[in-house]
Amino acid sequence: MLLTITTTHEPATDLGFLLHKHPDRAQAFPVSAGNAHVFYPEAGPRRCTAALLVELDPVALVRGRAGGLSQYVNDRPYAAGSQLAVALRTVFGTALAGRCAARPELVDTPIPLEIAVPSLSAGGGADLVERLFAPLGWRVEATPVPLDEQVPGWGDSRYLSLRLRGQSRLATALSHLYVLLPVLDRGKHYWVGEDEVDKLLRAGEGWLAGHPERELISRRYLAHSRPLVDAALSQLAESDDTPPEELDDALAEPAVTAAPEAAEPLAVQRQGSVLAALRAADARRVLDLGCGSGMLLRLLLREPSFTEIVGVDVSTAALRAAERRLRLDRLPEAARARITLRQSALTYVDPALAGYDAAVLMEVIEHVDEQRLPALEHVVFAAAHPRTVVVTTPNAEYNVRFDNLAAGEFRHADHRFEWPRSRFREWADGVATRHGYRVRILPVGAEDPEVGPPTQLAVFTAEGGAA
Repeated sequence: MLLTITTTHEPATDLGFLLHKHPDRAQAFPVSAGNAHVFYPEAGPRRCTAALLVELDPVALVRGRAGGLSQYVNDRPYAAGSQLAVALRTVFGTALAGRCAARPELVDTPIPLEIAVPSLSAGGGADLVERLFAPLGWRVEATPVPLDEQVPGWGDSRYLSLRLRGQSRLATALSHLYVLLPVLDRGKHYWVGEDEVDKLLRAGEGWLAGHPERELISRRYLAHSRPLVDAALSQLAESDDTPPEELDDALAEPAVTAAPEAAEPLAVQRQGSVLAALRAADARRVLDLGCGSGMLLRLLLREPSFTEIVGVDVSTAALRAAERRLRLDRLPEAARARITLRQSALTYVDPALAGYDAAVLMEVIEHVDEQRLPALEHVVFAAAHPRTVVVTTPNAEYNVRFDNLAAGEFRHADHRFEWPRSRFREWADGVATRHGYRVRILPVGAEDPEVGPPTQLAVFTAEGGAA
């Protein structure tokens, strides 16, 4: 897969500063199932071109079951799609985030850009490419690639040669590619989970909410998962003040979901179970540890019984996303006074987390290396020692019920482990014994007679009921 970025902004070699890649050096970066290379075919004061070449091993793709591939002969190493988008984020992550210490004035400066993708996987053809990129200010040239240039009668392939020309901030241009390449490809090579909503909204900030094809973009980017698409469209509606009900027609076509369509989405069931546990504990002051983009915080804020809510995360980007989701700048003063966002690592003691009625670790522990769990245990159960702790985590046994998960594959690329029920019970019992808690294990979601529920939940209650 090849992508080139060219500018005639003078001096054109400033492109190297913006991309954080020196024009005089060829560099290689490991990516999933292969390597990405950055080099400059031309680098002069008037014209500079940076090339990103991604080499994927088709055998490794199949053995790793990335994207559910079963044949060594496939188009993934050659046709730009979700793998190229991930490589863009991996190699040009700082540029995508809009940071450049060497040339800070350039970050927000639109510069002339020409972007070329010689082989693009484009479900929907040239017409859809035009509909996606033209509203963003690009002049689009999408040319079908012939099946065989020497045999014109064979016609065109389903791939396009794409060329975009226009004036844009480099970070904005990269965000367009990061979102729209997988949308055109119609097939992501990794598990699409709840965090993909926040990835979409972060990458699409400033342009997606006003895009005439935002519904189609959301559906394809989120693999037609109805609960995820609903969440994305609702937040996009908030960002441009469009009533969410006006977007319902975007969901008219069938959506693929992990659970039967009549069932409540697992994310909703999980949040409901956590809320029920907090209500049963009569909690008033609550910590959401590893709050991420604030999905649970928004529900907690709706309940007046929670008088103090603190969202904690190590990621400043996640906290910014939570601030946007909660719309803190628009909350009434009384509601705003009830909630605080705090950056803190859950493997280091933070005295400010002590003294609360309850703490929630919702889908958090599996993102921590197992050898670091004792540190998290000490921080939460010994140092903070709330009266109630609620923990949820995936039940690894249930993974066989997800059709798009290969054997041994985790539900999320960032998971360090996923435990079966017996291992979670063993861990929970050990934590309770070591720190003076009682513990109950509860199911979340419909229980399968063979493999149990999709999510497992533990409610820890301090002996004596005192924090």
